[in-house]
Amino acid sequence: MYITCLDMEGVLVPEIWIAFSEATGIPELRRTTRDEPDYNKLMQFRLDILKEHHLGLKEIQQTIAGIDPLPGAKEFLDELRTFSQVIILSDTFEQFAQPLMKKLDWPTLFCNTLEVAPDGTITGFRMRCPQSKLTTVKALQSIGYDTIAAGDSFNDLGMIQASKAGFLFKSTDQIKADHPEVPAYEEFGDLLAAIRRAMN
Repeated sequence: MYITCLDMEGVLVPEIWIAFSEATGIPELRRTTRDEPDYNKLMQFRLDILKEHHLGLKEIQQTIAGIDPLPGAKEFLDELRTFSQVIILSDTFEQFAQPLMKKLDWPTLFCNTLEVAPDGTITGFRMRCPQSKLTTVKALQSIGYDTIAAGDSFNDLGMIQASKAGFLFKSTDQIKADHPEVPAYEEFGDLLAAIRRAMN
């Protein structure tokens, strides 16, 4: 029995923080988990910038409202769900993800949550569990599932390497060079075919 575990940002939808960086003209907010392996450090860096510029949840949600899934992502997900259970494992936050999940027809999503003050200031964040993607994959394996995983960033490598089959998708040249043992794909059709092969 298989479950396919997918990253969200960079794989199914554009990077939210890059879109917000472009909307606000704050280049520092372009940093993502492709650039910074330590997620807690990355988020604290982001929260400090938001505070400095007096930006909160409302402004980020306004940007997210204009983001659409990557071309072909919904069709890929629809087809994948005809032959595999799918869980999206993301280090994003409930307050960001909901409108994007609606555009993808409400796939199952495991993510984190923001701590938000009454005035909309983001004061902190709560991770679902340590190393959430790897921890979740191991938990699924402990109840009898084989996992297949795909993602694009440093924080996806744990779940990719721990799975029966794992793939990089739309990743960086650096991550691909550092992990030549992980098959890497750029097109949804190729990833779909690789997942099918892994299940047979």
